[in-house]
Order: sequence, then structure tokens, then C-alpha cells
Amino acid sequence: MHTSSSSSSLRPTASPRALGLAALVLAGLTWASLYLVAKPLLGQVRPAAFTLIRYSIAALVYAALLLPRGAAPWRQLRRHGPRLALLGLLGYGFFGLMLLLGLALSNPAHGATLVATAPITTQLLRWALDGQRPAPALLGSSLLALLGVAIVAGLLGQAAALDARMLLGDLLTLAGTLGWVLYTRGAARLPELDPLAYSGLSAIAVWPLLALAVLGAAALGLVELPSAAQLRAHWAGLLYVGIVPSVLGVLAYMLGVRLLGAVTGTAFLNLIPVLVLALSALLGQPPSGRELLGGAVVVAALLLHSALGQRRPATAVTTTTS
Repeated sequence: MHTSSSSSSLRPTASPRALGLAALVLAGLTWASLYLVAKPLLGQVRPAAFTLIRYSIAALVYAALLLPRGAAPWRQLRRHGPRLALLGLLGYGFFGLMLLLGLALSNPAHGATLVATAPITTQLLRWALDGQRPAPALLGSSLLALLGVAIVAGLLGQAAALDARMLLGDLLTLAGTLGWVLYTRGAARLPELDPLAYSGLSAIAVWPLLALAVLGAAALGLVELPSAAQLRAHWAGLLYVGIVPSVLGVLAYMLGVRLLGAVTGTAFLNLIPVLVLALSALLGQPPSGRELLGGAVVVAALLLHSALGQRRPATAVTTTTS
């Protein structure tokens, strides 16, 4: 009798924790896979067109997920449409495009390492915009992460050994993370929208702007659109990127954060560079010693940053990297 009572009392707490951990691992795997799946596709589908295709698919999936909620999401879209479109432009348009531009010029390990610094960028942005100065220890962990980024990018090596093309890609990716951080901050200003509504409605709101920009640029000869043959040849990869990391990964992350908290969720972002390096090695592309060293420094800095942040009052803002 006593054993049965004990096991039943443990079940409600153990199950949500296990579900939350599984959701965060799933999110990390989907986001790590994004870099490896998208990289070869970029040789056939240019970044701007890729971004439009990716979020066209994602917007359709989000619309289907919101459909059972009836008219409520669409009333929210009408009420907050301009703000959601602007935030979507930052998070999906700017970040999505910069990520793919950077990935086209650099490699998956670099991109994942740079995007994983988003939680630290959030802290620095709060300092700049809100006057919330981070504690000295948190600032130190931020500087350590930047050191790791510099190692990964090869900035601390011999100047002759620098790959200008790869360095440009890394800088584009790093700049893109600012768009995602601003997108994440925007969620706090729309507290009535839950994660699915915020992610989905912002994707839907920004889609006309993305379509107008990309198709307009293509009409002017500034952007190359893929041919029908290229789309037929690579439809599976494009569909994967549009659904798995762009929708499933985001929703899994949001579920994990809801069950386990923002600090635990942010800590799991630190695993993405490790997962990318591991998956790359499994695919026959082992990382260089410099990339391993720099990635280790970044992950250590981010883990330290998360541990230090756990001692401070939790905030309602969460950070995602899709």
C-alpha cells in the first residue's frame, strides 16, 4: 500500500520532467539537422528563395495548427498584424536570410556555434536597451563566449590562413542572431499570445512581405529563383526544413520551456553546436581542431552563463534559434 502511494505521488512530477527533457532534446536535434540539410541545398536554391520557400511551408503548417482554434487567432492577427509582421521580418526574414547566407559561405559547425550565442546577445541587448547591466560574472562568460567565436572563425590564427569568404559568412550569421533576439523580445510585449499563436501568426503576417521582397527582387534580376527541375529534385529537403526545424523544433522547444523553465531551455541551446559537430562527423566531415577548441570554449561559456543566470531571478523572456 505504501509503495503504491509513493509511486503514484511521484508520477505527476516525473512525467512532465521527462516530457520536457525529451522535447528539448528533440528541438536541439531538429535545429542541428537544419544546418546539415540546408547546406547542400544552397548550391541549388539561393538563400533568398530558400527563405521564402521555407517560411511559405512553415506558414501553411502553422495555419493548419491554428485552424482548430476557430476565429480567435485571426482576430489576434487583425489586432496585432503590423507588429507581428515587423517582428516576423526580424525573426524569420532577417535572421532566416542571414543564417542561410552565412551557411552558404561558411560551414554548419560555425553557424551553429554562432547562433548558440543568442542567449548572451540577449543579455547584452538588455544592457544596451533596458539598462539592465549583467553581473560581472555574466559579462565575463559573455567575453569567454566571444573568444570561442573568434577561435571558431579563425580570427586568432595567422592572417594568411583566414578564409575571407568563410569569415564573411560567420559575420552574417552573427549579425542575423540580433534579429532573432529582437523577435524573441517582442514576444514579451504580446503576452496574450501563447507560443503557437506568436510563432504562427508572425510567420503568417510576414509571409506577404517576404513574397513581395523576394519576387520583386527576382523580377529586377537581383535574386535567382529555382527552376521547376531544381524544386522537383530537392523538394524533400525543402519540405523537411520548412516543417521539422521551422515548426516542430520551435514548438518542441516552447513545450520544454513551459514544462522546465526558460533557464533549462536556454541551457539546451548549448548542445546544438555539439550535435552539429557530432552529426557532421557521422556523415564523414570531422571538424578541425580549431573548430573543436572554439566550440568547446563557446559551450563552456554558455553553460557557465546559464548556471550563473539560474542564481538570478527568472525572466519571462525565452530564446529560440530556428
